[in-house]
Amino acid sequence: MEPVAVAGAGSIGVAFAIVFARAGHAVRVWDPFPDALERAHGELSDRLDQLSVHGLVENPNAVSARVTFTRDLAEAVAGVALVQECAPERVDLKQDLIRRAAQNAPDRAVFASSSSAIRPSLITADLPEGLPDRILVGHPGNPPYLIPVIELVPSSNTATWAVERARAIYTGAGLRPITVNHEPEGFVFNRLQGAVLREAYCLVRDGVATVDEIDEVVRSGLGRRWSLIGPFETVDLNTRGGLESHAEKMGPAYARMGAERGQDDPWTPELVSTAVRQRRTLLPLDRWEERVRWRDEQLMRLTPLWEDIRATS
Repeated sequence: MEPVAVAGAGSIGVAFAIVFARAGHAVRVWDPFPDALERAHGELSDRLDQLSVHGLVENPNAVSARVTFTRDLAEAVAGVALVQECAPERVDLKQDLIRRAAQNAPDRAVFASSSSAIRPSLITADLPEGLPDRILVGHPGNPPYLIPVIELVPSSNTATWAVERARAIYTGAGLRPITVNHEPEGFVFNRLQGAVLREAYCLVRDGVATVDEIDEVVRSGLGRRWSLIGPFETVDLNTRGGLESHAEKMGPAYARMGAERGQDDPWTPELVSTAVRQRRTLLPLDRWEERVRWRDEQLMRLTPLWEDIRATS
């Protein structure tokens, strides 16, 4: 397997090193600060030991042996297929790091930024010709060795081959890429998380419920379902007749809730039709009962584990 560079030895850099090394890649972790590299080395060992205890890494010593730490950026990026940039959330730092790394990385190396919200077009602005073709955002769930979703966010300059090469590397490392179009700030992960968090703050402000009570709704309610199925599949399975029936019955109430918060994003017939078409491609209505039964069986199977976790938390 081709080597991978991780530029930045913070927590997310260490997490990516685990992801790639666990999959068999040689990983070079770069950071300009010796104390950061020393801390990262200890964190790597600690995380691998934890994963081993839970059976998520078979041989932590073998995984650790694939990871090297260096202050030499040229050494880190030599011959790599991908540079996972993990610099702080500042455009100037990311641009400078990518610009310097590109001087010694192969011409076909992909540069993936771990940015949580910075659009890739901002990162590529004013970079040398040809370099923006190879840059995209690769935003992970945190930590990626436990939360496998990763968002691929290309700019309008990103070449198709770069997106597909990044997708292949991430998939081979056990991650589950989604493609984010149009570069919305926050992408998909943080926009969904932000929507829930904004409403949670409003509910606390309005005295509707306490912080812990709202967390309980997510812990024991929404979160349990969402660990198996997402919001579209949840309402699709909650309503006989599926998504179309749910939108007809509940759409007006959700519109009123949105208007209460100053939001005007109606579920138009065209929008509902698009969502329904995509859901029915994934799950024809004649398999609805079967999928509902699957959902319930998975919830039953996981309930003892969840309750055991709650009892010891």
